[in-house]
Amino acid sequence: MKYEVGSTVEGKVTGIKPFGAFVALDDQHQGLVHISEVSHDYVKDINDHLSVGDTVEVKVMNVEEDSGKISLSIRKTQAAPEPKQQRPRRKRPAQNDNNTQGFNTLEDKLKSWLKESNDRQAQLNKRLKK
Repeated sequence: MKYEVGSTVEGKVTGIKPFGAFVALDDQHQGLVHISEVSHDYVKDINDHLSVGDTVEVKVMNVEEDSGKISLSIRKTQAAPEPKQQRPRRKRPAQNDNNTQGFNTLEDKLKSWLKESNDRQAQLNKRLKK
């Protein structure tokens, strides 16, 4: 039996390794479901999703004619989950020429710091003279 890329078939899990699961398609053909093709969600341990003897529906992703290797996917047979809603982004306040926040060069900042310091010192001197 020849399997075509894109076809969906039923198979039986015959072995599990940390990198994926081997699925028998018939008595003579076996393919591999890579761990990244098991679920739409992140799969840390494939044993949490599959066990030897499970019957699974798989999609044929690739067939190497030379070696006979068949790449399979379980997640391609399932509907993709709804994308998670993102929180609405907050808009940045408009930049004004009078606005002291934002990007200033160190020289500009130093000038403003010196002016603030001199103003404070002048206020302190006035209080002391009274």
